[in-house]
Amino acid sequence: MGVVASVLVGLVALIHVYILVLEMFLWNTPRGRAAFGTTKEFAAESATLAANQGLYNGFLAAGLVYGLVADDFAFKVFFLVCVIVAGLYGAATVSKRILFVQSVPAALALLFVLLAR
Repeated sequence: MGVVASVLVGLVALIHVYILVLEMFLWNTPRGRAAFGTTKEFAAESATLAANQGLYNGFLAAGLVYGLVADDFAFKVFFLVCVIVAGLYGAATVSKRILFVQSVPAALALLFVLLAR
């Protein structure tokens, strides 16, 4: 159970590193615009905001990685809950897709982290 929990936490961390890359470095590229469904004009106008969002996603990933490396139950739980809340808010305000990209994987990882305890 512990191995599955760690793999899932690592997967959630990787998802957030990928989101960081999309928002901080690829926002104005065709790949970044396709991922978020934005126009070239909107991407240009919102690049600074997207980079800020990317930084926050990086913090989520860093917390999850620390939780894995230090085998810190509290860190894993705290950052998974943060991801779930962020995903729920994003799903309610931006796109339902965020629920499945962020919240569902984090909730699954949280379940396994709790069961592994």
